[in-house]
Amino acid sequence: MNVILLKDVEKLGIRGSVVKVKRGYARNYLVPSGFAVVETEQQRRALGETIRQGEQKHKRDVEKAEGVKTVIESKKWTLTLNVGTEDKTFGAVTANDVAELLEREGIAIEKHSVHLSEPIKSLGVHVVPVRVHSEVTASLKLSVVKA
Repeated sequence: MNVILLKDVEKLGIRGSVVKVKRGYARNYLVPSGFAVVETEQQRRALGETIRQGEQKHKRDVEKAEGVKTVIESKKWTLTLNVGTEDKTFGAVTANDVAELLEREGIAIEKHSVHLSEPIKSLGVHVVPVRVHSEVTASLKLSVVKA
């Protein structure tokens, strides 16, 4: 019996693929669990439409992320850091601080999307990679200045 997988099934196939399985496996497990539907012409057309819509949504998401990347890379970003004598810094700029800075400017980014290898503890200009989308990463130029 041929079925169309609605979800990835380990050791069987990925979402959208047509696989041949035993009738009992399909009737008793795959179909009732929502992992697959029996292959028919109507189901194939519906799956094709669903895949097409998913691709269009993905394309729109990437285009939106590219727009956010342009905004992030075109602005000058500044954060302050407390500095003592001889320019010794107190504290550090963390990923959370960068995410809050972006949030104040209307760009919703989770702190896990800001990739700092370690907190910034020095004054100057630093390049901070920000993952806007799984396929789009922006380079934020952050100026850290005295408070």
